[in-house]
Amino acid sequence: MTLPFVSDFLLWCLLLNYAVLLVWAGVFIFAHDWMYAIHSRWFRIAPDRYDMMHFGALAVYKTGVLLFVLVPWIALQIVR
Repeated sequence: MTLPFVSDFLLWCLLLNYAVLLVWAGVFIFAHDWMYAIHSRWFRIAPDRYDMMHFGALAVYKTGVLLFVLVPWIALQIVR
């Protein structure tokens, strides 16, 4: 594998992961009641706890993308 290939790969991973984040956040914001209705059928959970869990999961996912995709991509850009 060459550095340009890995760099391009990480850039595409970054774009796709941010697309997932945007879709997830968009559905959570604009279809919150629908999502909660679906999940509350399966699990007994209060709405405030449901919101807290989604917000935490979004934060962990975003942090993972930043640490494992964006930072290596920036490092490769510096090395190139």
